[in-house]
Amino acid sequence: MLSGTMTHLDADLDTDPDSNLQQELRLTRKFSLAEAIGREGSDFMKGESPIPPLVQAITQINLCLDQHLDDSIGALQAVLQTWVKAQDAQVSRYMNRPLAALQEILQDILNTPETLYEVVRQADVRWGQIFDERPYFQQPGQAPHPNDAYTHESVRATLTALLSAVEAELRRSE
Repeated sequence: MLSGTMTHLDADLDTDPDSNLQQELRLTRKFSLAEAIGREGSDFMKGESPIPPLVQAITQINLCLDQHLDDSIGALQAVLQTWVKAQDAQVSRYMNRPLAALQEILQDILNTPETLYEVVRQADVRWGQIFDERPYFQQPGQAPHPNDAYTHESVRATLTALLSAVEAELRRSE
């Protein structure tokens, strides 16, 4: 190199003192595979959430249930949360619009009497677990027990109100 003349490499070294320091530190350390992976992988998840999209969608649905489901005891909410989690294929179809998945799940429950009866039965079981009492199970076509907290009609009315709230949320987000 001639005195007074700089090569391109020398100019780069002089303009970035942090780079010089990092290079010097790396030269003095022993090679470590873990460190190399850490350096290369530091940008791997940049801008991405470490929480899987399906978990995010189910969490958004559960938040909607928290906000819009009128269930002071909490048994029906717990059943619906379990129900939604079991419908992960259905939720996966609506990753960008999880409330549309909830809307479809609620419509399926409300439009199929056997499914509604099963949701009510599961809510009764959960109620029994919460209060450590024997639950009251309403049979299709029979009148409910006077102390039954979750009857076919009460759950239908609660789910219908929830469906209306979900549909309103969907309209607002469009």
